[in-house]
Formats: sequence, C-alpha cells, structure tokens
Amino acid sequence: MKAKIASLLLVGGMTAALNVSAFEPSKPTCIAPAKPGGGFDLTCRILSTGFANAGITDIPMAVTFMPGGVGAVAYNYINSTTPDDPNKLVAFSSGSLLNLAQGKFGRNLDENDARWVGTAGVDYGAIMVRADAPWNTLGELVDDIKKDPSAFVLGAGGGVGSQDWMKAAIVVKSAGVDPKKMRYVAYEGGGEASAALLGGHIKVYPGDVGEIKGLVESGKVKILAIMSPERLKGEFSNYPTAIEQGYNAEWTILRGYYLGPKVSDEAYNYWADQFKKAYKSPAFEKVVVDQNLVPFTMSGPALDSYIKERVGYMRGLAQEAGLIK
Repeated sequence: MKAKIASLLLVGGMTAALNVSAFEPSKPTCIAPAKPGGGFDLTCRILSTGFANAGITDIPMAVTFMPGGVGAVAYNYINSTTPDDPNKLVAFSSGSLLNLAQGKFGRNLDENDARWVGTAGVDYGAIMVRADAPWNTLGELVDDIKKDPSAFVLGAGGGVGSQDWMKAAIVVKSAGVDPKKMRYVAYEGGGEASAALLGGHIKVYPGDVGEIKGLVESGKVKILAIMSPERLKGEFSNYPTAIEQGYNAEWTILRGYYLGPKVSDEAYNYWADQFKKAYKSPAFEKVVVDQNLVPFTMSGPALDSYIKERVGYMRGLAQEAGLIK
C-alpha cells in the first residue's frame, strides 16, 4: 500500500512539474517592422485581432513598431538582443524574404537565423494594363515586348531588387528578354504606380491582387494574368494565371511571423499549435479575408522548411537578374 501511494505521489509530482514547465505567454507582442498603417501593421493586426476573435489566447496581443529596411532592423534586433524571447513574434512578408535572400539583412544573417512559425495569408502578383490597351492576353503582351523591349515601360512600387521589380523582371524574362535591359520606373507605392498606369506614364503594372479590386471594378484596368500557382477562387476566378497561359511567371506574396532563432522548442511548438487552432476558426479566416488576403495555412516545421526553400528560390532569381553574385 505504501509503495502504491509513493508511486502515485511520484506520478503526481511529475505531472505537476510538467504543468509548471509548460510554456504560457506572459506579454505576447507582435512586432511590425515598419511604421503604422502599412502591410506589416496589417499583418500584426491579423494576428492580434484574429487570435482574439477566435478565442485562441486569453492575453491580448500587443503590437509595436520597428521600421527599417523592410524588416532588416527588426531581424537584427531579434538576433542581437532577444534571440530567445518566446513572447515576441515578428511580422514578415515576401519582400522581407527577398531582401534576406540578397543579403540585405546583414552579411552574417540568413534564413536560418529565425524560427518561422505561422502564416497570416497570401496575396499574388497580377499583370495589369489600362482598359484601352491593345492586349487582352499575356501572350499578346509578351509578343510585343519581344519585338521591341525598349518601347515598354513597366512600373511598380519599390526600386531595383524589390519584389515589385522582381515581378516585372519575371514577366520580361518570360518573353526571353534580359531583365537588366527592361525599362522600369520605381514609385513609392502601389497607389502612385496605378496612377502612373492610368495616366499613360507606364504601359504595364505588375501589382498585387489585393490592391487592385477597386481598379478592376472601376473598369479602368484589365488583368492579363494573375501570378498564382493555380487559378484563384471567388471574384478573381475568371482571370487566368500566367502559368496556364504558358509562362513561368509566379509570385506569391506571403505574410507571416517568425520567432527568434534561440526560442525553445516548447515555446515554438506552443505558437505553432495556436496557429493550427486559428486556421480551424471561421472568425480568424474572416479577419484574413477582410484584409483582402487569401487564406494560407502553414505553421511549425512545415513552414520553416517552406520559407528556407522559398528564400533559396529567390536567391536564384536575384543571381540570374545580376543583383547578387
């Protein structure tokens, strides 16, 4: 009897110890690596509002801002100051990954210096021209680009090497034209670029699906192709992808979150599990869709592997375009 009681006490003690050591967030924070109002802010709001609406965590998720270098400042901060802090999630985008691939986050930092933990959703590139433009398919546009590349001015938000530049480069490359020879105009953002398209200052605008809804509904632009792996559902289901038109021009704009590189497995798995719970919640999905993103549900080790593969792909594109050696 005494042995049985001792055994029960031992098991009870072990269970209590496990419960004590189980990770629970104390002051969860989402760091938006930009000023308020942009895409990173949106990404953090999806996390804070989506988790709250889905009843995922009892403690509200705070949002703080750390602008600089499309995520470079935040990435360096996490690695140098709080690499093991399990309460700090940082928003990232495909633009962040592209800069990381090009070594713009620091010579000694790469995709292995973070633990990629969950996604918010995705957007996709879209090839747009004015409604009165003579092209109705991507093939027609590509044929004309081949005839005289110098006659085509493409423009978008971001300078050379940005993801908007990369979308334009992929389209030009699909025409068999060296991306380094394309005429590209950099604007401050999508609003300026779309205004330039409507004003006739550029002929082609490789923008994002999420930002063009109003333009399409106004009848002022037409979409020649969407740069998604497969045709989208819903209101954009009538627009063909570049891939189905025979062109290898895919650009997925991913938004998600990472933790510091030294965060414990216990904390990492905790957050990965919270994302899995959120993905099953209609309330979380509604927050994603309301921000004009397409749900994309990947977390934990699967996402970590996907990000590393994606950065490798972007590094290859940057090398082909002559941006890095």
